[in-house]
Amino acid sequence: MIRYPNGKAFEHQAKVERKKKRTSEEISLSAANRGMNLENDINISLEYYREQNIALIYKRPTPINIVKVDYSHGAKIIDAYFEEQSTTDYNGIYRGMYIDFEAKNTKNKTSFPLANITDHQIVHLKKVKLHGGIAFFVISFQLRDEIYLLDSEYVINYYGSGKRKSIPYEEVKKNGCLIEIGYMPRLHLIEAIDTMYFSK
Repeated sequence: MIRYPNGKAFEHQAKVERKKKRTSEEISLSAANRGMNLENDINISLEYYREQNIALIYKRPTPINIVKVDYSHGAKIIDAYFEEQSTTDYNGIYRGMYIDFEAKNTKNKTSFPLANITDHQIVHLKKVKLHGGIAFFVISFQLRDEIYLLDSEYVINYYGSGKRKSIPYEEVKKNGCLIEIGYMPRLHLIEAIDTMYFSK
């Protein structure tokens, strides 16, 4: 075996190139992992918008029911559980309008399953619309590596009709707005909101 002066074994360049090539399965898994980080990407993007004084939108904390607290060394929670989320993931204000939205992932390439949505979320989003707020879904098609902003009205209509158990991908693509992925911010969410609600 040939070795470099530093002791590292020599590898033929062709062999190195073969190692670097990624299979389609690895690429799909990579896209899926990015999809799983949707919440993190949204949080980072919203933090950027807050720092730049563009929008004031936050993730709602999940309610916690505290069962037992140890007061022997201050107040330490030793038993608690998460309560069911009663509304949606995010809310805030942008350009004088109340913003409220839910973020969802799907590994389905052809449709967005409505099973991902709960009755109380639909009821909440209807109330937001009733009071003049902006309500929508951020839907990540993980295996396509695409994220869309879709107005809640489309989801509410599909959910309420009971005719379908999912919204076809093509419908989301047609009626929604593709959210561009970048660096700062990670997700160009505000630009998508501008396109959907402020450019008409």
